[in-house]
Amino acid sequence: MQENYLPNRRERFLWWLSTAETVLLKNAVVDRNRHAIIGMLVLGTWSFATLAWTYFFSTVVPSLWMAAALGLFMGGIILFIDRALIKGIHQTGKLGWKPLVFRLCLAFTIGLFMAQPALLFLFDKEIKVQASLDNEIRQKNKLAQLEQRFSLDRNRFMQQKTQASQAIQIRYQAMVESRNQFIQETDGTGGSKKIGLQAIALAKKEAAEKAALDYQEAVNLLQPSIANADSNLQIIQQQMAVEKAAFNGLMNHGLITRIEAMDHLIQQNNAVAFRYYLLVVLLMLIELMPVLAKYLLPSGTYAVYANHVETEEIKWVNQLSRNEPTDSV
Repeated sequence: MQENYLPNRRERFLWWLSTAETVLLKNAVVDRNRHAIIGMLVLGTWSFATLAWTYFFSTVVPSLWMAAALGLFMGGIILFIDRALIKGIHQTGKLGWKPLVFRLCLAFTIGLFMAQPALLFLFDKEIKVQASLDNEIRQKNKLAQLEQRFSLDRNRFMQQKTQASQAIQIRYQAMVESRNQFIQETDGTGGSKKIGLQAIALAKKEAAEKAALDYQEAVNLLQPSIANADSNLQIIQQQMAVEKAAFNGLMNHGLITRIEAMDHLIQQNNAVAFRYYLLVVLLMLIELMPVLAKYLLPSGTYAVYANHVETEEIKWVNQLSRNEPTDSV
């Protein structure tokens, strides 16, 4: 049956998406709608892939226009892959299921990967909260690593400062005790109980003066050691602060951080996990539907037309290769 049917632009576009030949499909009345359905499914998958990739690139590039351009580019690649998968599906032949399994695996892989940015978008608020908690844990772990790395040097300088301070404190206590003994000896409240500078008082005066000299010598000798320890402790503290600030500056809500946060959220919340896997299945079906529709929908007159034309073309080419006279096709 021949018809002078003229498809509109929308039908031509949908048929192109379904990889159908417009010349042959014009004469296949029933198959027009079938291939339009397949074309609409491919259009939906193409649109979903473009949006998913645009959102994906918006998390890694600063410009929204660049993310949109890259999303269109990757969406186009997914479209070409889908058209290649659909074009290669034949519903006849004994080994038809083997290439179908390969195509389904490929479509499954593409769908699973595309589901990730879509799920990040759907669980955006929850993932941001979890990412903030994960970043806090990372900051605590980094601080613990810094404490462990600088602990030996810091303990050494703190011990140096403590020992020097204790030595000075001992000299100071000795000086104070000697001075108190001298004062008590002179006012008659201690020692010989005699007021005035007696021989014992003079001896205690010399001991107090010697203790003061010893204290001053200890201060002059050990104070630089204390100052050196304080300086090094301050340097260590500054280094830790600089490294901590640099690490905190690396904290972000980038793609990998959000994917890890989503994994942690799934592990910790059964309600989120159930809806996550449900959405993964749903989003993968979006990618698989064009391929499944092509396989599940019955073949009609279009397939007969296509096989007939292809057979005639092969016959014509074979006759040309043998230099045989051919009939016009």
